[in-house]
Amino acid sequence: MAKTPYPQTDRELMRRIERSPGHRAGYKQLVRELGLGGGRARRLLLEQLARMTARGELVKLDAEQWALPSAAPEKTARPSRGAGESTPQFRATRDRLIAGRLDLHRDGYGFVRPNGSTNREDDLFIPPNELGGAMQGDEVLADEAPRGRDGRRSGRVVRVLTRRNQTVVGVFHYARSHRSRSAWENPPLVNGNYITPLDERMTQPILIPDGAEVAAILKDSPHRVMGKEALTQQAHWTSLLSGKIDLSKPLEGLAVDVEVTDFPTPGRPARGRVIEVLGPPDAFGVDVEIIIRKHHLPYTFPTNVLAEAQDSATQTVETLDEEKLGRRRDFRGLPIVTIDGETARDFDDAVLVRPLPNGNWELQVHIADVSWYVRPGTALDLEARLRGTSVYFPDRAIPMLPPELSSGICSLRPDEDRLVQSCVMEIDARGEVLGYEVCEGIIRSAKRMTYTQVQAVLDGDPVARAEFIALVPEFERMHELALKLNQKRQRRGSIDFDLPEPVIQFDPDGNMQAIVRSERGWAHRLIEEFMLSANECVAHWIEAQGVPSIYRIHETPDPKRLVEFEETANQMGYSLGLSNLPIKRMQMKADRRDARGRGREVKTHEIVEAIPVTPQMYQRLTAKIEGKPEERILSYLMLRSLKQARYSEKNIGHFALASPSYTHFTSPIRRYPDLIVHRLLRQLIQDGADTRGGTILSSDPQPWQAAQNGKKIERIELRAAEGPIPSAELDAIAIESSQSERRADDAERELIEWKKIRFMEDRVGEDFNAIILSCTKYGFFVELDDLFIEGLVPIGTLQDDRYFFRDTDRQIVGTRNGRVYKMGQPVHVLLDRIDRQQRRLQFALVSSEEGTANQQQALRRSKAKPSDMKKGSGKSGKTKSAMPKQSRKSHGRRR
Repeated sequence: MAKTPYPQTDRELMRRIERSPGHRAGYKQLVRELGLGGGRARRLLLEQLARMTARGELVKLDAEQWALPSAAPEKTARPSRGAGESTPQFRATRDRLIAGRLDLHRDGYGFVRPNGSTNREDDLFIPPNELGGAMQGDEVLADEAPRGRDGRRSGRVVRVLTRRNQTVVGVFHYARSHRSRSAWENPPLVNGNYITPLDERMTQPILIPDGAEVAAILKDSPHRVMGKEALTQQAHWTSLLSGKIDLSKPLEGLAVDVEVTDFPTPGRPARGRVIEVLGPPDAFGVDVEIIIRKHHLPYTFPTNVLAEAQDSATQTVETLDEEKLGRRRDFRGLPIVTIDGETARDFDDAVLVRPLPNGNWELQVHIADVSWYVRPGTALDLEARLRGTSVYFPDRAIPMLPPELSSGICSLRPDEDRLVQSCVMEIDARGEVLGYEVCEGIIRSAKRMTYTQVQAVLDGDPVARAEFIALVPEFERMHELALKLNQKRQRRGSIDFDLPEPVIQFDPDGNMQAIVRSERGWAHRLIEEFMLSANECVAHWIEAQGVPSIYRIHETPDPKRLVEFEETANQMGYSLGLSNLPIKRMQMKADRRDARGRGREVKTHEIVEAIPVTPQMYQRLTAKIEGKPEERILSYLMLRSLKQARYSEKNIGHFALASPSYTHFTSPIRRYPDLIVHRLLRQLIQDGADTRGGTILSSDPQPWQAAQNGKKIERIELRAAEGPIPSAELDAIAIESSQSERRADDAERELIEWKKIRFMEDRVGEDFNAIILSCTKYGFFVELDDLFIEGLVPIGTLQDDRYFFRDTDRQIVGTRNGRVYKMGQPVHVLLDRIDRQQRRLQFALVSSEEGTANQQQALRRSKAKPSDMKKGSGKSGKTKSAMPKQSRKSHGRRR
């Protein structure tokens, strides 16, 4: 008999209900007849009844009564043809269908997030046996079961609407009988060749039938986005492979990309064919190729797109007729400069600051006019919309536009005429915008500067100031104005956590050498301040025209996360300064039923409603913790309490920037929404709109402040339901662009984590100083000092006592010695093991004596000869020559 967690089988339960009068039975009747005593047995009964109801084997008549479908025809009967609309329609299991995206867990279960939902509490739990053949990320239709006694939502997948994994990247393995186990493999119970997906959420293998694997070891692909360091390393590991490969099993242990030919069904795994061999999973450069394919990033430009790009690139300033040139403002001859990273190829913005006779400042921001070259509806436009954004990795980038445009005619190269869209602002001594103008223009960049060069000039470096002597006054004016703009934002309440970002450095051979803190000086920040001002002016100008547009919005924090952060901050002696929280108290029906007849008080649940929070509260707390030991932890927790910024056709303001109206205008080469904003600007200007805008003051009302005072901020009403671009299309573009941005962020973040694991592989057994980031029921997470590397210390490895997680204050406490581990606490840890497949580091806590001994041992190792050290270990004895890293512009940080 099949094993079941329930006291009786489904068939036995159905027979018992069938023998009851009217083929109906109540909950208390079943408890009594089955002799169920404990609470667990009763909960299992309710769960079993819910599952049988979801499958259509039973019908729930009311809160505590079930019946066979034949005994409740009014619940299951189909309406006759021609029945009027007023006739109620009842179905056994299709009345609670939910469409959404499936997110799987590595343990096999999953959650369906309903479309349009932003609240995790709306997620529908899907048990492993109810997935219905759906895979990670699929759009599915789920049938919700009746809620359990704990109120949790659950259900089953009834249909897959859209498959999101046409291809899957994984490690290839031949049939088990022909080879030994690989370090990357956890052998499944399958017959034949297969791959183990490198996405831990895909727990099932994909079968590769005989003949569906390629014969060649590696095939050169013209579409591989290999950086120069990866190309150097590829020759190295390819030569190593050639002497180790078993010709009878050439693909064993290699990372491959597989096209799914047959998707899984209940009881049958997926099948596929190998379409590309990437190389050894651990090889330098292959990790990026794996990430690109795992996240389904478009990395090839179709032939027709490349042809269009080459044709568009021929439209230089010299080819424009006099009429088109006359519509543009000529900025050539001014000392306009671009400031970017050392390895940047696409220069999409140029700036100039000039003093005005009235004592104010003129800030010019010129942005490459990509919309002139990428026309709506073309293949080039559709490809850019599909990509949504450029994706940046440590040694390479996947551009949104082909190189002929992104690093060619659209790039604001020095001493070359370029088409731009410009925003010229007048700013007073307090950094307030008194007026601005948007226009189409032509510029000729005077100089291509780097952040390092400008920072050296600002720091007073005599060599740099002598080299750029003619531009030194320009940079000093930029710095002075940037300080005023930053002070204006501070007055307004803008939040700036300025959290350090990890930067991976490589030696000349491409081996990882160190993970260091990113440098962000005023050379970066002045460009960021200028771009923020330009984005804000353009957003206000388009909104004033009364037509639909795309805005960059940042909603107010979720009340539940606010309460969680406030509780944690209070433990450290800090607070956001929230007043009495508006709490709604309610009782669940199941709790009232449990308390009935037992003389117990009914459990009351507290639900926090909207909390009147403002950016100024975050800003004050950020200033209070600056320089304190707990700054890193609280800044991280504050960031987690905020929602993610996204694109929307409805303007509700940007909370983190404390801006009532904000958009993205300054990076059309690498962000599709910026390209859309440029198209709106051009069309509105050509339609005769006034190109001048009024004042934008830090004292202007903000949506969250108005809500706090019980008022509603006045928005400019749309003069036309449809502007140059229909609002429905703008809505779709906003959703797609937000999803593309999340996909790029996930890919970039995962690759960094992958690189960190590789960097630590040779350091198992070493000890480090660390700080506790968070505590959970299974241990606490730590971050190593100065390395930006995180890992878990499992609660089971704390051997000096029996520890438990205390959820009231989120601390791990010893039962006998009372020792406490909490967030922000410094600890000394040892790297215990590395889970390569799940890319996780596991640490163990060490005592001070052990730490001293380990440090002395590490010191002895560091004094060894360089020839004694393992190559690529990341330890001392290596040449410290950092590889130029792929630059992401500081003003491109996704606010």
